[in-house]
Amino acid sequence: MREPGFDVGVSARLRTAWGSPYVELRRDASHTSGGSEARLGIWGNGWRRGNLEVRPHAALAYRNSRLNRYYYDAGAGTDLELGLTADYYLTGGWHLIGGLSAIRHSSAIGSSVLVDQRTETAATLGFLYDFSPNIRRWQPESKPLIVRALWGASSDCDVKRIATARCTTTHTVDETDIWGIDVGRSLIREPNGHPVEISGFLGIQRHLERGNQGDFWEYKAYLKAYYWGFPWDRWIRTRFGIGAGLSYAEEIPFSESRDQAKSGLHSWKLLQYLDPTIDVRLSDLVPGARVRDTWLGVGVSHRSGMFGWSREFGYVDGGSNYIYVFLETTF
Repeated sequence: MREPGFDVGVSARLRTAWGSPYVELRRDASHTSGGSEARLGIWGNGWRRGNLEVRPHAALAYRNSRLNRYYYDAGAGTDLELGLTADYYLTGGWHLIGGLSAIRHSSAIGSSVLVDQRTETAATLGFLYDFSPNIRRWQPESKPLIVRALWGASSDCDVKRIATARCTTTHTVDETDIWGIDVGRSLIREPNGHPVEISGFLGIQRHLERGNQGDFWEYKAYLKAYYWGFPWDRWIRTRFGIGAGLSYAEEIPFSESRDQAKSGLHSWKLLQYLDPTIDVRLSDLVPGARVRDTWLGVGVSHRSGMFGWSREFGYVDGGSNYIYVFLETTF
């Protein structure tokens, strides 16, 4: 199993009447593979119809032997990539994006014992938020900074059972803990009067491994959707939230490596991140006072490998869960 790397490079692009040809040079900056890649490609001009835009893409990618040897046990070679992307404008800076692509790997990769077939296909679907200043926002111009402080304890319960309050025990197998800080901004609030909000967060949290291994940092980036509007909302607002994004840990958490080892599977530093929470607005307890929004709640910090389906997450089946309490306010 190979760890993913991080590349740095340069790119040049030329705009023409028929498309945008480009050239890219990349090199592994994480000292994982030490490999390099050169790409020559073109993005065709988009075909528009209403709010939909479709663009074709083609590229040749030369990967040197160090790069291919690390990931495929193969020599240098050139891959051919063809793709089609679609962008559908929704409203308020939000877009629905999708794509189809096919890669014909070099004969060197195709002959590797690690590869089942030379042609690799993929499909993507997601949301994009455009921060360009000319986009009309759903949110007012004034967007306060959201800050969350949290402390949590490891749990051997499944995230679904925790979120449904069917299992809430902690420290039953190991006594590891976390603490952290998340900062974010509200992106969409009460669209068309509905009691929902979407925010974006960046976070950092410290893993306290309690002697099982050295302590380390975890870095998170995620979007979070909130819902409120319960019958008791006029007395004290209660929110249910669910966040989803990515988590990168400097080391594999002890609970993850332990559980994966039981199944003879590998662990992965980069995994999917989930963050279900429920909280109440403490500022509602001070009626008439002009105080900033402050929330007290409980949540789950969950890392997982998409149930072993995702190559990007190392086909990891499983992860770690920490039940945490948090205090959130705005500035």
